[in-house]
Formats: sequence, C-alpha cells, structure tokens
Amino acid sequence: ACEKGGQWQQALLLFEQMPLVELCPDVISYSAVVSACEKGAHWQQALSLVAAMTLNKVCPDVIIYNAAVSACEKGGEWQHALCLFVAMSWRKVRPDVISWNAVMSACEKGGRWQHVLRLLAEMSHRRILPDLISYNAALRACEKYSDWQHVLSLFVEMPKREISPDVISYTSAVDACEKGSLWPLARSVT
Repeated sequence: ACEKGGQWQQALLLFEQMPLVELCPDVISYSAVVSACEKGAHWQQALSLVAAMTLNKVCPDVIIYNAAVSACEKGGEWQHALCLFVAMSWRKVRPDVISWNAVMSACEKGGRWQHVLRLLAEMSHRRILPDLISYNAALRACEKYSDWQHVLSLFVEMPKREISPDVISYTSAVDACEKGSLWPLARSVT
C-alpha cells in the first residue's frame, strides 16, 4: 500500500521494523520497499536495499533489479543502472524486456546514445524482442545528439519488426530531420 501511495519513507520504516517483531524480510517484502523507493526516485536507498539482500542471504529477482534500475534511471544515475543490469547476469538473473528498457532509458537520459544502440543490438543477440519502449529510447537518444541517420534507420526498422511508431517515435524522427536540416525528409515522415 505504501509503495502504491508513494510513501517510500513509510514503507522503509515498516520494513526496518520487521526484525523488531521477529519477522525476516523475504524477497516479497524487499520487492515492495525497493519498488517504493523507485517510485520516489530514491536510487541510493534502492541500491542499499539490493546490497542488504545479499548480506541477508535473500536473492534479488528480476522484479527487484528492474525497480532498482528504474530508480537509478529516475535519479539520473545511468552508471549505477548499468552496473545493476550487469550484476543481474552475475547473479544468474535473466533480464527481461523491462530490464533492458529501464537500462536503455537510463543511458538515454544520461546522454549515452552509443550505449543505447549497443543495448538495443544486444537485445536481439540475446533473443529478447525489443518493443516500442526500446525503440523510443533509442530514437530519443539519437535525436538528442543529432544523429539523424540512426534515428531514420531505427524509424524505418520499426514496422519491419511489427512495431507501430507512436507520437514519441514520430516526434523524434521529425526533430532529428529538423536538426539535420532535412526538411523535405521531415515532411515525408509525417
């Protein structure tokens, strides 16, 4: 309830009281409090909780890693998001499309467009199907850094992968054309 209501401090307080009433936090209670921290953009606390899980011999699952990566993304901490993403493999936790999208969004917001493109390519190698969110993260990242060639290439690739571009996709493509002084091409995109 605290997680959904954005009461991350209350969730953390209740979590910290569990041992006082002789309750051992499990993966579900950790998940709830890490998710609450993610929704409150408290990435430091989310990272601390993931580290505490290891010390308390509780194995983080993909849901916990996704929440922690998203908390880092919301806090502008792309390096921490990427480290958590890499740690998933070390811990034998298989990233899902949400994991990939969260780390790509973190890198996009951190101005690491090359990382976003590498992650998008790696998804296919790992047999994870990129979705609209994956492509939009890549489009936004390339558009922000005036890489109109990659934007247009990705935009054209989307329907081939049976992904319908949305408003974000079109806006990124048009903005990239504008930045590249490609007005005739921008008109053809819309």
